[in-house]
Formats: sequence, C-alpha cells, structure tokens
Amino acid sequence: MTSQHSDASFSREAAFDLLRGVSAFTHSPLIKGLAEVVARHPDAEIGVAFNHKQIACKMWARDAVYETIGGEIGTILVLGGWYGVLAGILFDDARFTIGKIVSVDIDETVASVARTLNGAWIDRFNALSEDMYALPYQDHKADLVVNTSCEHIADLRGWLDLLPKGTRVVLQSNDYFSEPTHINCVASLDAFKEQAKLSRLLYGGSLPQKKYTRFMLIGEV
Repeated sequence: MTSQHSDASFSREAAFDLLRGVSAFTHSPLIKGLAEVVARHPDAEIGVAFNHKQIACKMWARDAVYETIGGEIGTILVLGGWYGVLAGILFDDARFTIGKIVSVDIDETVASVARTLNGAWIDRFNALSEDMYALPYQDHKADLVVNTSCEHIADLRGWLDLLPKGTRVVLQSNDYFSEPTHINCVASLDAFKEQAKLSRLLYGGSLPQKKYTRFMLIGEV
C-alpha cells in the first residue's frame, strides 16, 4: 500500500505526463505551459483556475474582444490576472496579434506561476505583483485594460476614473451575491452599465451559469 503523499505525488506526475501528451497532440503552447505549472508549482490552485466555468467566462471575453475590436492589439493590461490564464488563452488564439500582455495581481505568490504558464510567450508577457489602485496606468500605455473581477471592487467607477480618458476596457461582474468575497455584485446587465458609466459602450452581454449570471461590458472610460 502506498502512502497518501506518494499517491499525491503520483497524481501530479500522471497529470504532467497526460498534459505533455495532449500538448504534443494539439501543438498548443498553452497546454505545454500548463504541464510545466503542474510539474513546477504543486501548490498552485490550477484546477480552480482551469475549471469549466472559469474557462467559459474567459473564452467568452476572448471571442467578444475579437468580434468587437478585432485581433490586432498592442498592449493589454489584465488586472486581477491571477495565474495568467486569460493571457494564455489570448496568446494561444491564432486570430490575435498581440504586442504585449501584462498580468497584474496583488498576490505575490501568483506571478511565477503566470510566467510559467505563459512561458511560450515570455518575450511578450510579464506578471507584476502590484496593487491596481497604485498602478501608474499612464506609463503602461495600454490599448486595452481587462478586469474580469469587478464584483471584488467596492467602487468600480472610482477605479475606472484612475484610467486615462478614452482607455478601452473589458469588464466582467456577476449576480452571485451569496459569495462572501463578492462585495459589489450587480443584479442585472443594466445595473452593471449604470455602475460602470462608460463614455462609450461597444458591447454588453450576459452569460448564464448554474448558480449565477456573469455580465460583460466592452467600451471606453
């Protein structure tokens, strides 16, 4: 009989071998990066980051961005970027030509994981451990700012006012009021529009999930 620790180690090794095989079959740099994360960052909550709901919301954002503003984008700033999954999804999509993606998160433990996941594009990717309220947005000169966690922002419009006027943004929130960490949910898409008060709205949509509905806006501040 093997120990619980040995079983856990074997599971990581098995997951690594599986993902390497899928990477070889699909030729996906993102899957290769995911395999490296499993091997090098055993404590990363990668199963949560890549669960079907998380991925569905990010693929929705990716497709809406392409359909709304096109695939040629200079610099993208992703706030609350966590493990850099959205960056990887965008880089891995052949429809996009992206100059650079900077993933920003206040959690200092996630930057190294994000760099591993996006290793195939490390010349065009960076992960910063910064507070989004203290970020020098003017210096980044971002062509697109993405924040898919607006339910965690107490004053959404107050944060948006920190961005240079005319900045293009992708925003997501939800109506999952029962989650304790969600401090500023919205009840509807119209409520989200009113909360954000974008100067120009290019897209607004809803994505129903099992326990909640996610809302998305694309536009300019």
